[in-house]
Amino acid sequence: MLAIRNGRILTAAAPGAAVPPVVEGGTILVENGKITAIGRDLAVPAGAEIIDATGKWVTPGIIDGHSHIGIEEDGVGWEGSDGNEATDPVTAECRAIDGINPADTAFEEVRRHGVTSVMVAPGSANVIGGQTVAIKCYGKVVDAMVVKNPAGMKAALGENPKRVYGSQNKKPSTRMGTAAVLRGALLAARDYMRKKEAARSKPDTAVDTNLKYEALIPVLRGEIPLRIHAHRADDIVTAIRIAEEFSIKITLEHCTEGDKIVDYIAEKKIPVIIGPSMYQRSKLEVKDRGFHTPVALAKAGVHVALTTDHPVMPAQYLRHAAGICIREGMPEEVALAAITRHAAEHIGIESRVGSLEPGKDADIVVWDGDPFEWLTKTEVTIIDGQVVYRREKGACR
Repeated sequence: MLAIRNGRILTAAAPGAAVPPVVEGGTILVENGKITAIGRDLAVPAGAEIIDATGKWVTPGIIDGHSHIGIEEDGVGWEGSDGNEATDPVTAECRAIDGINPADTAFEEVRRHGVTSVMVAPGSANVIGGQTVAIKCYGKVVDAMVVKNPAGMKAALGENPKRVYGSQNKKPSTRMGTAAVLRGALLAARDYMRKKEAARSKPDTAVDTNLKYEALIPVLRGEIPLRIHAHRADDIVTAIRIAEEFSIKITLEHCTEGDKIVDYIAEKKIPVIIGPSMYQRSKLEVKDRGFHTPVALAKAGVHVALTTDHPVMPAQYLRHAAGICIREGMPEEVALAAITRHAAEHIGIESRVGSLEPGKDADIVVWDGDPFEWLTKTEVTIIDGQVVYRREKGACR
C-alpha cells in the first residue's frame, strides 16, 4: 500500500468524471499497482508507505504518444538505430517491439523527468514502416513493459519516403508515387483478406500466409489505426483522402501545417499528435513548425496530443513544450491533457493510464512546483505503483 498525501493533485480526468480536475491537499491511495482512492481527508491504512506531497504538485505520469525511444538508442550510432527497415517501401510485417532495447539510457533519463508511458513507432523512411507498440518506461524485458501491442500501423507521406527511395532510383520518388504505394499495399492486403475469408468455406482451398498483408488486416478491419506521418497540409489531406477511400481509422502524426487547414481537420474529426516543435527546421516541410499549430487546433476542438518524436527532441522536455503551449494561449487543462489523457487516448490505452482515477494504473509524478514551469523538478516518479525515481536519492531504480 502506498499513500501520497497533502498534494495539489491535477487528475487530468475528463469532464464529468467521478474525480474533479483538481484536488487541493488531496491524498491518493495505491494498492497492487492500481489507484484505489483519491480525495481529501482519506484514511491511510496502517503500514502504508507515505509520500508527503505537502506544497507539491501531483499529476498523472507523462505520456509521449509518438516516440522512437529504445528503437533509436540515445547516444549510439548505427549499432542502435533500428527504426527504419529502409530496404522496401512497404514493411508492414516489421514490429517495433522487435527493435526496442530496454537498456537504452534514455529510459532512465525520461523517468527522472516524469515520463511513464510511450508509444514506440518505426521511423518514416518507408511508406508503411510496421506496427507500433505502447510500453511503460520501466523494465528489463520489453514484453513485460507492453501496455498495448500492436498500437497502430506506422505509415508516412511527404519528404522522407520519396527521399529514401528516390535516391535509390526506386518508387516512390514523388508524393504521387508515395500515395500510389500506400493504396497498392492496402488494396493487396484487402484482396488477400477476402481470399482468406472465402477459403474458410472451402476446406480444400488454402491461401499462403503473407506476413505483410496479415499485419495490415487489423487496419482494414478498423481494429488499429494507420498512424500517418504527415507534416505538410497537402500530405495531411492525402492521408484523409486515402483513409476515406478504404474506410479505415487514421491518426495524423506531427501535423505541422495542420493550422493551415484547421477547419478541415476539425470537420473530419481526426485525432492529431503535434511535434516536435522545440528543434531546428531540419527540412522544408517543417519550415513553419511552431506552437501556434497545437494552440489553433485545440481551439477548434480537435483532439490534440503533443509529441517530442524522441530522440529528435528528448522526451524529457515534453512538459516544457506543453508549458510553451500555455504561454501561447492554450488553456492549462488542455495542455495537461495533451501530454496525459489525450496522449493515452491517441494511443488507445486510456483505460489504464492518462489520468488519476480509481482503477487505473498507479503511474504518478510528484513535482516540487508547477510542472509547466522550467525550474520545477521531479520529486518522485511512480510506475505501476512502484517508485522508480526519487530525487532525494538521485537515481532511478
